Amino acid sequence: MREILFEFQLSPTTWAYVSALMTIGVFFKFHRFWSVRNLDLIALIAFSPGLLLIYHGLLQNLPTLIQGGYAWLFAVGGFFLIRLLLDPVMVRRPLLEPNLSASGLTFTGASLLVFLMANVIMNPRERLEYQLAEQPVVTEATPGYLPLFRLAAVSEGTLAEVDKTHTDEYRRALLTLGFARAVVILAQLALVAGIVLVGYRHFDNIQTGVAAASFYLLLFYSSQMTGRPDHIIPAAMLVWAIVMYRRPVVSGLFVGVAAALTFYPLFLLPLWCGFYWHRGLARFSLAVAATLIVMAVLLVPLLGTAEFPDALRHMFGLVGFVARDASGFWAQHAPVFRIPVAAAWVALCTGLALWPAQKNLGTLLSCSAAVMLGSQFWHVPQGGLYMAWYLPLLILTVFRPNLEDRTAQTAVVAVRFRRGR
Repeated sequence: MREILFEFQLSPTTWAYVSALMTIGVFFKFHRFWSVRNLDLIALIAFSPGLLLIYHGLLQNLPTLIQGGYAWLFAVGGFFLIRLLLDPVMVRRPLLEPNLSASGLTFTGASLLVFLMANVIMNPRERLEYQLAEQPVVTEATPGYLPLFRLAAVSEGTLAEVDKTHTDEYRRALLTLGFARAVVILAQLALVAGIVLVGYRHFDNIQTGVAAASFYLLLFYSSQMTGRPDHIIPAAMLVWAIVMYRRPVVSGLFVGVAAALTFYPLFLLPLWCGFYWHRGLARFSLAVAATLIVMAVLLVPLLGTAEFPDALRHMFGLVGFVARDASGFWAQHAPVFRIPVAAAWVALCTGLALWPAQKNLGTLLSCSAAVMLGSQFWHVPQGGLYMAWYLPLLILTVFRPNLEDRTAQTAVVAVRFRRGR
């Protein structure tokens, strides 16, 4: 790959400008300048300055710049949190097709996907992900699946620390790095395919699915955090939960895996149980519970019995909530200030079980994105940067048509028992 893309480099600042201009050129509706779609596009582009501030702050070791970047991400995230909670009342959803033809959009999306996968293989240093590699991924206050976060900590930096004279040890480290990159590539492919399938199967418009997938690949964040499995894998699970929402067992399996990997999707259960209340609740709940049990049991062969209690504690979020080993925004603030933020988020998640009363696929999309976005405000390690957890759902919310008819009663497959003859 390095021989094919000889000395291929694109600085983060350059890509931020290029992606913003391409986004406006392909998706901005110039004949409907004051539309909500255009406001969403500009707000999504507005994430880029915050990421750039964090990148240059880490590059130059300037804590003030880093804090400014995280504060910027929180401000834009706050806007989108309100936007997502108001989305269920936006009944009028005109179809606003991209400015590019379907074939041109498909080619653009496929090209972006190839270059992002090359980005994973080449692992260039001119990327925010590389600058974050020196910060610890797993801390005492990190909820989630320890094997996943340890896989995310594998990088070329860890490979460089291995003594090459120890052939077996170096080979194992090389295989681990290759496995981590292969998992990321497969997860990214699954994520993009899931977005396209949502457009094809649930929006009844494959061009909308291709447009949403291309938009996700075009965003500045996607180019900077491509190689992090703890970002991409949970995102793919949540997108496929939406793809399979008509089958509660399969959807519950994906939600259960996402919840085991990153803990926060557990708080999606009030919303999703409210959606399946009239049909599919038992199947969905049992699938989630069974998946969590299987994921917990798998910790034993993956980590060993000695680490099992600690790993189980991390998996279910029973970690030091007021721990001081935070990174990101909360590194400069007392842990006590996270308590009211977390309490407000838990109250929001609980309230989504009752509101909106009549839930459809549209509310499932927007409110799921709101829950995962809200988790960023009190996530201790690098809170605000795990944007993949909600970005695909947010983009699908932006592009979705009216989905009021896609309720559990009408869309979920009913269980049919055949009588024996």
